[in-house]
Amino acid sequence: MNLSFEDLTGTFSVLDGAISLALSFALSVLIAWVYRSTHRDVSYSQSYVQTLVILGMLISVIMLVAGSNIARAFALVGALSVIRFRNAIKETRDVGFIFHMYRFNWFQLNVQRQVVEVQVPADGDYTHVISDVLIRHTEEFELVSMESIRGGALTELMYTVRIKKGREPGDLISDLRQYNSGQGVTVLTGYDQTDL
Repeated sequence: MNLSFEDLTGTFSVLDGAISLALSFALSVLIAWVYRSTHRDVSYSQSYVQTLVILGMLISVIMLVAGSNIARAFALVGALSVIRFRNAIKETRDVGFIFHMYRFNWFQLNVQRQVVEVQVPADGDYTHVISDVLIRHTEEFELVSMESIRGGALTELMYTVRIKKGREPGDLISDLRQYNSGQGVTVLTGYDQTDL
């Protein structure tokens, strides 16, 4: 019984590399579109989806180079572990910048969402009143958190909303202020980049 490892990869041509990159690009884009269309949270990140495509292509190249050769696979892991960043990468687009993906505007989600924080007195149930105001001003809304603040004197309600076209955040703020006994109202606006 022969237990030696053989190099089953042989050599690969430029055509093999091109086919591998094309297929991985197509499949990664398909996965990215599915992610984009099924994403429902407020913190959608376009740069994350772009980096997903890049990583899919990068992994296909690594798999093509390593093949079934265990020694080559460990050598690649060792070589890639030497690469270190001085700072933690906070923005995934920074990785994509190396591959010039910043020039493309793929997978942008053109839905503007806001985060609305409303402070109300703790002695009453204001959620129905606030919901009525949000129904008038927004296309959709969802209560994300409810927190007791200022030693229990106030309750802070946090919603994610999509303000209707033609409506301004200022109108929503002034409408909410009529029902929350003059407490604070905040509207944070962002193109799905807000992290809760």
